[in-house]
Amino acid sequence: MSGQRAFRVVEVTESVAGAACGRLFAALGHDVLLCEPPTGTPLRAREFTFAALGAGKRSAVLRPEQLAADETSPLAGADVLITDLTPAAATAEGLDLDLLRQRFPQLVTVSLTAFGLTGEYAESVGDSLLAEAYGGLATMIGEPDRRPLGLGGEQAAHAAAFVGLYGAMLALRVRDRTGRGDLVEVALSDVAAYMDWKSDVLHDLGAGVPRRAGSAQGGWRVVRAKDGWVGVIFHAHQWPAVVELFGDPRLSAPGLDDPEQRGRRSPEWWDVIAEAAAGRAAVELYTEAQRLGLPFGHAADAEKLLADEQLRTRGFVLPPDERRRDAPVVGLPWTVPGAPAPSAPVPRLGEGGDLLAAGPQLASPPPARAEAPHRDVPPLEGLVVLDFGTITAGAATSRLLADYGATVIKIESQERPDPFRKWVMPGSADQADGPPPQSPMFASNNAGKRGLSLDLKTEQGRATAHELIRRADVLVENFRVGVTARMGIDHATAHRLNPDLVYLSLSSQGTSGPEATYGSFGSTLDLLSGLAAVTGYPGERPMWSGGDVNYPDQVVSFIGAALVADAITSGRRGIHLDVSQREAVAWTLADQLGEYVWTGRVPAPDGNRRPGAAPHDTYPAAEPDSWLAIACTSAGHRRALAEVITALPGHEPEEWWLRHQDAVDAAIAEWTARHPRDRAVAKLRRAGVPAVPVNTAADRARDPRYRERRVALRVPQWLKGFPMILHGHTPPDPAPAPALGENAGHVDDEALDALLGAVPRLLPS
Repeated sequence: MSGQRAFRVVEVTESVAGAACGRLFAALGHDVLLCEPPTGTPLRAREFTFAALGAGKRSAVLRPEQLAADETSPLAGADVLITDLTPAAATAEGLDLDLLRQRFPQLVTVSLTAFGLTGEYAESVGDSLLAEAYGGLATMIGEPDRRPLGLGGEQAAHAAAFVGLYGAMLALRVRDRTGRGDLVEVALSDVAAYMDWKSDVLHDLGAGVPRRAGSAQGGWRVVRAKDGWVGVIFHAHQWPAVVELFGDPRLSAPGLDDPEQRGRRSPEWWDVIAEAAAGRAAVELYTEAQRLGLPFGHAADAEKLLADEQLRTRGFVLPPDERRRDAPVVGLPWTVPGAPAPSAPVPRLGEGGDLLAAGPQLASPPPARAEAPHRDVPPLEGLVVLDFGTITAGAATSRLLADYGATVIKIESQERPDPFRKWVMPGSADQADGPPPQSPMFASNNAGKRGLSLDLKTEQGRATAHELIRRADVLVENFRVGVTARMGIDHATAHRLNPDLVYLSLSSQGTSGPEATYGSFGSTLDLLSGLAAVTGYPGERPMWSGGDVNYPDQVVSFIGAALVADAITSGRRGIHLDVSQREAVAWTLADQLGEYVWTGRVPAPDGNRRPGAAPHDTYPAAEPDSWLAIACTSAGHRRALAEVITALPGHEPEEWWLRHQDAVDAAIAEWTARHPRDRAVAKLRRAGVPAVPVNTAADRARDPRYRERRVALRVPQWLKGFPMILHGHTPPDPAPAPALGENAGHVDDEALDALLGAVPRLLPS
């Protein structure tokens, strides 16, 4: 661990996205200085949110203009600035980003706003609901005949925070080479659109406009158990295990073993499953399903999460004697050697501000290497990544690394390739005869990589894999726990072969604990993480993101890429990054878990309503299944709303709006339903109301914004793009995904050299 570096970070934020990004830096051992006004950041008024996201930071009472006006500004010695100011607000506060880059050329700035720094929405404020609506993700969440939903717990904000960390580490890599900082622009709405990439694929294929499938219908469903809810998730070939699990002879009726007949008769057997599940305990049904190889999940709420043996064994849930009200009650969803304890408290206002110029002793950065003038430096140029990832979590992580310059070698077996090559989306008909065609889903997660087919069951295949490990910098895998040991590529083996290798495991529940060997899909993790328990309509069943989104898979890829980039940039060589996908999503709910610990309130689905905001929901427009979102967080927003919808009062206090939310929502819905969506949004926005359309994949396809910002690409077919903008680096369009069988068979040293393309090692051995 010698030579490990910590970075100085200055945080000027008021939003969950900005605070979460700063929290991630602090959790990884970097020095974070939170600059606050004399009254403190507004997040201090949200006690449990601040406890979760302010932990481990220092605090200084500094107005933003002081950061740029004084030679003693902490920015003079800082590596990173995190800000969530819109362009006009930044200029008004003396933090114009262009001027800052001129004055502090070494500074990497991470901008986290709802809609980016350019375009018609650039000066608009917004939260996760508005970002998920405008980005189109909300179209996919909820029941098909009801209003769209935002995911519970500010998910777009947390996902954007991980993207911000990743972008900062990329920019710091480039700074090490050039001496120049960069601006990393992250728009929450772009991140939401990026995570809904499957909808774009389906729309581009002519499958119509994808809509929310809900959790009460379709091929996978959430059903009521005796004491909770269970997600029934399985593939066609697993039907015999489903029959064994529920044990009802009606599931063995003639014809139900045939996928085509089963699809036509789904009401018949779903009723049987619902009846059988109602007599079983949720956790018992989940445990037995996992024993049979079925990736079921039970809907864990805050109470169940904090009592969960898997989470307690791994240390994610902190023991009661280690909890304090001014600190998180859960740990981090990864293990990073040398990182601070997860239970660090939040700073008191101004605590640590006397260390503006000092902070902890930090390692000196390596000397900048001379670069050709104006060269667009790929941040991860020279990094060699072995990609054993499959489907989304692992494969999308290495796609992000490839996008920014890493040489990524996707390693598959011809006999058992990445299942996404032949993927059939949940809710579509099972392939009855013959092999399915290659899924277009595969391309988006694997573009820009090189391919290698190896049979790791053979001595020759393992020898080739081991030689690649010796020559690589990073290995990414998301196999079920135990598989890598059988393949001879587990961490212990890899570390013996290459002590400097950064080894990233993205397993369902982490590599240890009583449920470590359990399997999952994204929908399983929606349930097990607690996300589904706080997403949905009030008083109704938990709602997952569904197979067409699989939100946990998407956000975990950001986490994986960010942790790898942090390890490479900070000099954390030879480490095993053990990431639990379940814990990663549960971590985004840390404030709600803290609230349960200290108040006893169990968070539950509340539609789109959120504390401190009213009205805050989606509303129907005049066109069929067309919606818009409104999120008012101030008295000024509500007065503006009342100017447009005169049935609403203009000067009632916030308490009145909170007490009368049903009546307020009804009045808004009555007005919006009489207006075309885009006209209604335009009228509300002109009045000063935070409102956006709930976009669809079709809207994204028509809107040049997503192509201009390269969230979506055409090369020439549609392809997932990039979740952020690095102002100093434009990644090229990625090459096509590798075909199965590339470089198959015996791979000698000469062939390996050709495969690696004579890539220089980024990390010296």
